Amino acid sequence: MNAGFGPGGTGQIVAFPSKRTGGQVGFEREELQRILDLYGRMVAAGEWRDYAMDFDPRAATFSAFRRAAERPNCRIEKRPSLRAKQGMYTLFGEHGQVLKRGSDLANVLAPMERRLVKAVED
Repeated sequence: MNAGFGPGGTGQIVAFPSKRTGGQVGFEREELQRILDLYGRMVAAGEWRDYAMDFDPRAATFSAFRRAAERPNCRIEKRPSLRAKQGMYTLFGEHGQVLKRGSDLANVLAPMERRLVKAVED
């Protein structure tokens, strides 16, 4: 008997994560709205063309790309486990370098906001 999906029957049923078991980290509506607002303005300025989001039990990540086949121009990561240490938000540059860390998303996104203002002026 076929025990799953597809020809090989390799699919398996996985329980939906609950808050009691930790689940996965995600962006709150306000956080995502702020990030997507920046993304839309960067697209309008011609800086970004694509994005990806990744969610796992430890972190939520938003990556913005100039082209889909390249590495991300920037990556915004939310790690609640770092909330008490260095802040749960981190902005990474194109080569993986940490550009900014903190507890306030607006402050962490400030370097990208400055980059946007510069791009619009040019």
